[in-house]
Order: sequence, then C-alpha cells, then structure tokens
Amino acid sequence: MDLSTTDDVPHRRLLTVAGVAGIAYTLSWIAGLAVTAPSPEFTASGAGIVAALAGHGTAVAAQFALTEGLPAAGLAIVSIALARAARRSAATVAAWAALIAGAMAALISMLQFTLGAALAGTASPGTAHLLYDLVNRLDGVKMLTLAILGLAAAASGVLPRWLRYTGITLAVAITASGIAYLLLLQGLTVLAAPALVLLLLFITGTGITVGATRTTVVAAVPAEHQRSSRSPLSALSDTRR
Repeated sequence: MDLSTTDDVPHRRLLTVAGVAGIAYTLSWIAGLAVTAPSPEFTASGAGIVAALAGHGTAVAAQFALTEGLPAAGLAIVSIALARAARRSAATVAAWAALIAGAMAALISMLQFTLGAALAGTASPGTAHLLYDLVNRLDGVKMLTLAILGLAAAASGVLPRWLRYTGITLAVAITASGIAYLLLLQGLTVLAAPALVLLLLFITGTGITVGATRTTVVAAVPAEHQRSSRSPLSALSDTRR
C-alpha cells in the first residue's frame, strides 16, 4: 500500500518564546527574593530608610532588577501572547483588556526598577522617603492591573480550567494586596505572599499554554484515499495520456 503525506496533524511545542518568558519570570522572582536586602516599613522616616539601606545599595539594586526590571519583559511577552490567543478565539474584549493591563503592569514594573535603582544610591532622607513611597504605591497600582489581567485571561476562554480558576483567585488575592500597598497599610502586607505565589503560577502557566504553537507533522494515509479525492478533471487528464 502506497503511503503519502496529505493531512496536517497539530503538534504543540512547550518551549516557545512566551513559554520561556513565563518560566524566566518566575525564576527571576525567586532569584530576587533570595537576595538579602533590607525592607523598611511603610511608616519609616526618610532618615530611617537611608539608615536601613546604607551599605546595601548593591543588594537593593540587584533585588529591584530581578523582581521588577527583568520580570517586566516576561510580563509583556506573556500578555501579548495571551492577547493574540484571545483575539484568535474571537474574545476581542478579553484580548484588549489583557493587552492593556499587561502593558501597564510591565511599564509600571520598569518604572519601579528605575526608581528602585535611584533609591539604592541616594543618601538624602527626603529623596529616599519620596522614592520609597512611590515604589510601594506603584506596587499597589501594578497589582490592580494584574488583577484585571487575571480576569481577562479567565474570560478569554483560551486557558485550561485550572488556569482560569487561578486567574480568578489571583484577581481576588492581588486586589486585596494592591489596596494595602496603594494605601500603605503595613498590617496588610502579609496578603502579598499568597498573591505572589498565585501570580508566579499564573504567569508561568499562561506563558506555556498560550505560547504553545502548532507545527505540521507528516501523516500517512492510503494512496486510495488520495485517488478518491482527486477531481474529475484530473482523472480525465490521466486517461488521455
């Protein structure tokens, strides 16, 4: 029996650009959390912030780079991939919401990295207090945009059920944490820990899922099937040869 290639069979690759970006997002955060750097309370004075960060400038800058700078790129890539997948599924509103929320969160993260690098190198109490307040309040705004991203992903219909539930749970948890940071409520900062775990799971899972691409593999089918699918004109042409 003659075998020929006629059908395209979908095949998914896990390690696409979006998949790698999602994994790198989590790894960068883990590396950043492993850096030993002081974290003053929200209510610390400018002088207190300067005193706490004194001698730790390199560690502070490295931590901001690993938790804000590098993750901004991964966040942008995953958000774009999610928006494209949602648009292909005709979930236009969810696609735009994911794109805008993801882009805003990535931009805020880059701004936090810039402000954090400046904070690490300042010795002025007034400047330190201003920068520290800005970084923390921006964290709150970023968390609220990530909540929108989680809801948009859940509504897009392109994620598996467990990731949709993760996105919804993330939206609830990170909204509470975002309010605490936006209003500088020190007693509620403990909410950031579960929200971060959900965020890392969500971004990595989403990057791998929506980044998976379809490639074509060879499928063998009987030659008789090919002959039966040929047009009458093709068959007539063969008989005249």
